Amino acid sequence: MIEDLAALLAPVTPEKFFAEHHDKAPLHVRGNPGKFAQVLSWRQINRLLDMSHIWTSTSLKLVLDSQAISAEQFCSRATSRDNAAVMQPDAKLVQGWIAKGASVVMNDVDSLTPGLAGISAALEGAGLGKAQANVYISWQSHKAFHTHYDTHDVWAVQVEGEKSWNIWEGRAEYPIPHPAFRGQPQSHHDQARGKLRGTVHMKPGDLLYLPRGWYHDALAEAPSSVHVAYGVHAPLGMDLMNMLAERVLYDAEFRKPLPRQDGSAAAQFALTQRAGLLGQRLQELCRDPKVMQVLAQFVANYRFSRGGYDILAARGLATTAAATAGDAPGWRILAPGAKPVRRGADWVVKGAQGAVTVSPPEAEATAWLLARPEVTQAELSAQAPGIDAAALLARLEAAGLLARAA
Repeated sequence: MIEDLAALLAPVTPEKFFAEHHDKAPLHVRGNPGKFAQVLSWRQINRLLDMSHIWTSTSLKLVLDSQAISAEQFCSRATSRDNAAVMQPDAKLVQGWIAKGASVVMNDVDSLTPGLAGISAALEGAGLGKAQANVYISWQSHKAFHTHYDTHDVWAVQVEGEKSWNIWEGRAEYPIPHPAFRGQPQSHHDQARGKLRGTVHMKPGDLLYLPRGWYHDALAEAPSSVHVAYGVHAPLGMDLMNMLAERVLYDAEFRKPLPRQDGSAAAQFALTQRAGLLGQRLQELCRDPKVMQVLAQFVANYRFSRGGYDILAARGLATTAAATAGDAPGWRILAPGAKPVRRGADWVVKGAQGAVTVSPPEAEATAWLLARPEVTQAELSAQAPGIDAAALLARLEAAGLLARAA
């Protein structure tokens, strides 16, 4: 589980990141295939999508070859739990579009699982801002989005498959989510992106950081790709202006009427003088220790509130950890295509961390599970009831063939 910024960036140190990359330049960090295995998996994606009533045409979106698919084409009219009419994604319709190559975007997932929330907490704990996450599921040869920039820093975590990102030299100057920036035509982006800076090939366990405004686009290179994009929204100078707008309510100079304008030079002079006075008062407020104290606290606490529940512990009965211990994790296959090889009377399968000797029944079970993207102990036990599933999984994990998944 990723617990802090150091674990997320490793082997790059936070000190190197802040000195050379934060708000300065993109960063690609290579990771081992199991680094983000506990963040998200295909099994968990299905589990989340099966929570049908939490998804709407806003929280779940489909995009095919850079064109958004209208809600009417993948949603059905339904009644919410409070009897309101809603457009709810329909599994058959969604999967029909997926069969055609449509990308799936799952919005605002940063608190839905411990693994997803862990990275959110790591980013926010480092004081980087509010971390909001979307899942992007895409398929080979189908590009979801044209070249664009984001109005926040992007931290892309590759959890499944492979994806190539084109990183361009152009960078918009600190854009914000406002029509002035969101309404720019694609022709503007295609020109402003500049020359190609480089292409980053993302594999499971890789991390990509893009500063706000940096132009990019991406395309799945494997049959499938899943990455989680954490959008980190830092506090802005505009937030100080909002604070000052509240503070000036208590300053009589800002409550006074502005000088009436009749077109005369005297009236124009009076307005200029008043504007200068108000600007001076704003400077004084920005040096006010109380205002600065509130601002510092605002910046330090700029994060989303999530989690913190332990209901049984609140009654002094037990912790929820004990209650949820039975929710066994799955296992991510880190060496797809690996197969046991006969060595005398035994069979051997090689992993990144070493080789494992298995019996003939274990060899058959190993070949079965390594041909899958992930597996659970219960599934392995059902497939091969005559072997010790827990022991085999532990040996394969030690050899670097498996990793515990979400």
